[in-house]
Amino acid sequence: MLLTFLYWFFAGPALLLAVLSLRGERKRSAYVQRRLSQTAATLPPATVIVPVKGFDEGLRENLAALAALDYPDYELIVAAQAAGDIPSGVLPVRCKVVLAPAIMPDSSEKVQNLLGAVRAARKRTQVFAFADSDGRPTPGWLRALVTPLEDPGVGAVTGYRWFLPTPPDFWSLMRGVWDAVAAGTLGPGNNRFVWGGAMAIRKEFFFEARVPEFWQGALSDDYALSEAVHAAGQTIAYAPGALTPCGEHISCARFFGWIRRQMAITRVYAPRLWWPGLIAHIFYCGGMAVSVVASFRGHLLAEWALLAQLLPGMIKGMNRAALAKESLPEHQGWFRRHGWVHAIWVPVATWVWLIALASSGFARTIEWRGRVYALRRDLRM
Repeated sequence: MLLTFLYWFFAGPALLLAVLSLRGERKRSAYVQRRLSQTAATLPPATVIVPVKGFDEGLRENLAALAALDYPDYELIVAAQAAGDIPSGVLPVRCKVVLAPAIMPDSSEKVQNLLGAVRAARKRTQVFAFADSDGRPTPGWLRALVTPLEDPGVGAVTGYRWFLPTPPDFWSLMRGVWDAVAAGTLGPGNNRFVWGGAMAIRKEFFFEARVPEFWQGALSDDYALSEAVHAAGQTIAYAPGALTPCGEHISCARFFGWIRRQMAITRVYAPRLWWPGLIAHIFYCGGMAVSVVASFRGHLLAEWALLAQLLPGMIKGMNRAALAKESLPEHQGWFRRHGWVHAIWVPVATWVWLIALASSGFARTIEWRGRVYALRRDLRM
């Protein structure tokens, strides 16, 4: 009796969540295809800002890609707190270096670098675009970010990252499968967040929405900018053409530290995302566990129930990879060789998500680029 109760307590909601997870996939696919075919009527002057703090794998090539975007009028600003934060030999010829000394002790170095770069941007710029130093944008990255800004009511535009480690290894591929789940939440309509490695906003609206004020005392640039955009009554659009390849490799220890940090930030400053994620993964993993136990005890229906729990997530993972492949035609070969992991590894990644969410529940600090920050609710994120 107890086993039956536990089985349906976990397996019932897990089956329901698995089926509901496929809702909207057709709309998202149609949206991605439509967005990828769109081009902006006008391409206003832009400033692309990338903060640098020490060495990233492929940093020189990443900055070179940002300096060679297919866009008629833009400047590239590399921002850092000190000259020593920029490794030698990585800067492209076409860039402006801005040093932004720390003047706000409660804000992260990244936020202070971005604010310094915004102040140093050329006057004729009409669009601010922000990138991360560990990503290698495709030539059409900036065009893709700017295009949705023409739509009524759109305050900011976001892309996302897609990990393409070459050559691949287990933990680097697992990070990609794990992180792609967040990419799968982006699509039509008003998105919940912008991602700091690929986001764009009109300069005029940037100041109208008081983004610099939201960045005061902030640790995370993207959560704070998302809050400012939504507080101003505007929406966040997703630009699939701004999906950013990242070829960085990661070890096991760094991987678990990285996912814990991501979820710790979300727990403290976006609890409306963190709590549903934790509850859903408790039932996902609990449903898997009780189905496995029941199948070993000879309950044949439990095997079918387990299959019904796993298949929707694997189908969704396959769809995420298919849409990423459409968004990154330059990397078709990688997807042909390794894209299958985004379907087959989803059950394992589900357990990794539970580990990340559960461990982040006890985090009180995060470490970023050698500096430790306290997670406090009175700080903006």
